[in-house]
Amino acid sequence: MKNKIIYLLFLPAALLFWGCEKSNYPGGVISPYFSIFDIHNLHNLSKGGEVTLTTGNMFGSSQIAGVVVSDHAAGNMPPGILVIQDARRLGKLRGIAVPLGDAAASYVPGDSLHIKVEGKVVKRVNGQLQLTGVTTEDITKMASNVPIPLNRVAANLILAKPEIYENTLVAIVKGGFDPLPQPGDVLSGNWLVGDGFGDMPMYTEPTAAFAQNPLTVLANYFGVVFVSSGTEGQLMPQLRLRKEEDVQELSAVVEITPIIITGFMSDVKGGDGNYEYIQLMATRDIDFAVTPFSVVVTNNANASTPTGYPANGWGTGSMRTFKFNLTSGKANKGTFFYVGGTGKRINGANSTTISTSNWIRSFNYTTTNGDGFGNKTGGLFANSGNASGLAVFEGTTVNADTKPIDVIFVATGGSLYTAGPPALGYRITNTDWYDVKNPITVADQPFYRAGSNTMSMVYNTADLGYWLMLGGEYNPAIGRWTKARMQNNVLLTKESLLEEIEGEGSTKLKQP
Repeated sequence: MKNKIIYLLFLPAALLFWGCEKSNYPGGVISPYFSIFDIHNLHNLSKGGEVTLTTGNMFGSSQIAGVVVSDHAAGNMPPGILVIQDARRLGKLRGIAVPLGDAAASYVPGDSLHIKVEGKVVKRVNGQLQLTGVTTEDITKMASNVPIPLNRVAANLILAKPEIYENTLVAIVKGGFDPLPQPGDVLSGNWLVGDGFGDMPMYTEPTAAFAQNPLTVLANYFGVVFVSSGTEGQLMPQLRLRKEEDVQELSAVVEITPIIITGFMSDVKGGDGNYEYIQLMATRDIDFAVTPFSVVVTNNANASTPTGYPANGWGTGSMRTFKFNLTSGKANKGTFFYVGGTGKRINGANSTTISTSNWIRSFNYTTTNGDGFGNKTGGLFANSGNASGLAVFEGTTVNADTKPIDVIFVATGGSLYTAGPPALGYRITNTDWYDVKNPITVADQPFYRAGSNTMSMVYNTADLGYWLMLGGEYNPAIGRWTKARMQNNVLLTKESLLEEIEGEGSTKLKQP
């Protein structure tokens, strides 16, 4: 007991001794660099007013660090404006404009700069967020040729919140014009570049070095987002290219898809057998006896055979893929038509009949094998959470090398793609969702799940009777989706009517 008392008396003294012992640990050190994201926040807190930057409101910091994205060499940047961006704070990319006069042109993309900002003023000038009062003496160049990450942004996001993307470098991918460019149309002036999500205003100075370059059918557009004030004070975004190479042509040919996928019933209320069906739309008048097509469904549930990666792609057959040949009947431009089981009811047994619709191909797939391949089955689509897919082909021959004219997938599970060698998977085509070449790197990616081809519809809970509606707008005049398809889950009942799958929210053709 005596020893324990001595120990307890010694312990506080020891702790006091260790606590007073000298240490080399310096404690926390405030970073000298404030993020551009936080500068935006300071300005937001001022409700659009002017903000003088101090070590107080920057929590001890006095500088910012960023990478230059503006390029004045080709003459298409606003004169005298240096633009830098960074993502130091939470990985959130933000940019800011720095008025420097003629000195702005001495900095080029990839220059890494440190800028003293204490005492400088952040404010909007004609709508543009600027860091004013900076001189070249405040700027230290730390490095050159710093890689600038590619930032693909859908046009609708920029249009909705231009304050997030202003003064940053963005890529508008798969951009095109409506109507199509005519001979003699050049970049000079104001244009609207559509990417299927929105129409982004783009301006090119008539005196820019590339102003007389012709418009192209389909391209990626890399540029800096600038903003100005609208008539009611709203921020108006505008894309400005920096150089000729900021237009990356993807296609000079208009490819019009004659049939597009607009929706499907993959899991009715109750038993699926003979009641699953697919809705499609003709983008031109089609006589299938003259111009045959085919539709293939893939089911990648764990029990589907053959297992493993699909060695013959969409033509794998057995329990993995099932084909319908479309060789008779007609469909007029802009009308829906159907493919599937002979049940021809909207939501399984005892539901509303839709037999009077335009059924181009239907047979009892529970008792009959597919046209050319595919074993008779109780369910065309997977209900396991693994991926299902649907593709349309010109003609009736489908094998590992056959490229569809439209394609869509639900979910991502199962053995879908391997880079190999040899590469095996389900081929895709250029759609609003998929690209046979990566739209940024231009690398080949001809299969679903390869490269950037990862987009899919969301799998719904089984046995509820969801109609998978794909709402979008296709313009056959330019061969483009002017509004990309979006998944719209419509929960049907046994009493649902045809209007619920063909009406509001469904795909439309854009009228001339």
